[in-house]
Amino acid sequence: MKVIMTGGGTGGHIYPAIAIADKIKSKNPDAEILFVGTKRGLECELVPKNGYDIEFITVSGFNRKNLIKNVKTLRDLAEGSRESKRILKKFKPDVVIGTGGYVCGPIMRTAAKMNIPTYIHEQNAFPGVTNKLLEKSAKKVFIAFPAAAEHFHHKDKLVVTGNPVRRNFFKAEKTQARKELDIPEDVFVLMSFGGSRGAEKINEVMLDALPDFAEKRNLFTVFVTGRYYIESVKKEICERDITLGKNVRLLEYIDNMDKYIAACDLVVSRAGALTVSEITVCGRASVLVPSPNVTGNHQYYNAKAVADAGGAILVEDKDFTAEVLKENVYKLMNDRKMLAELEHESKNAAPGDAAEIIYNEVFK
Repeated sequence: MKVIMTGGGTGGHIYPAIAIADKIKSKNPDAEILFVGTKRGLECELVPKNGYDIEFITVSGFNRKNLIKNVKTLRDLAEGSRESKRILKKFKPDVVIGTGGYVCGPIMRTAAKMNIPTYIHEQNAFPGVTNKLLEKSAKKVFIAFPAAAEHFHHKDKLVVTGNPVRRNFFKAEKTQARKELDIPEDVFVLMSFGGSRGAEKINEVMLDALPDFAEKRNLFTVFVTGRYYIESVKKEICERDITLGKNVRLLEYIDNMDKYIAACDLVVSRAGALTVSEITVCGRASVLVPSPNVTGNHQYYNAKAVADAGGAILVEDKDFTAEVLKENVYKLMNDRKMLAELEHESKNAAPGDAAEIIYNEVFK
């Protein structure tokens, strides 16, 4: 069995592809799996780290604000299609599975033209442009949220699967995670992060709340800034003369997110589809702050699905302040019954084994 996985740009597209690849390998150890991505996306780092080969194609996204720049985009698309054809002819895959991002376009379209079965997975409640364009040529369209169905035309192709989450999230356990991460067992653990690239608003609010958090001996704070913001956050900490004690851990990025989420009592984050799925699989309480700068406001609907089920607290970006953050953190620190209810409903809102469903749909 030979499979090409494609998806890229952010961890939200790459990690579901890795989860599906892991499932295929667990079922068929002899399966050959090749990833196709771009050299600019996180896939060039994350895919090899997870033990898979990757090849790169030339492709760039369309610029809706400056149409002149799309001349280069069209040239890249033509080159990416030629490169895709070479890869497909050489590797000879049985199927191609895409998980989103503009890198999927050339390889998926070219595969369909060569009569190679293609499948796509959409992580969000509001689908991305690439997946909507690829719908017509795909054999099946896997969606994480039922609400996504209204945005696709071929209803007969749709299968609700949830989001594929890597298997280590299903096995993560709080006590062991804290031990491995050197986090005290008897404290309330708060983690904030804004996705693989970070979120300026969350970082600003955390900086405002950090002096108060740092003084709380029974609170351990993990502040994940994102690589883009790490230096500016460090500068702000110095300029504000904030003292970071042993109970504050400042990180730019986390590779072992399964362990950190498992170690937490409360997660504060954006509401990317994969992030929401990982939090709920681990059964963790969360304050979800959807980014207002995404297509179709899809993060709001991702967060609302969990909040409506009682598994998260939804705070819109415009309402998110240090006072709101501190109020929610201290409320949950002091009301363990409320915390336990959030954890219970978070777990209930978790997807099943989406990778298993996808595997059965593709290879049954």
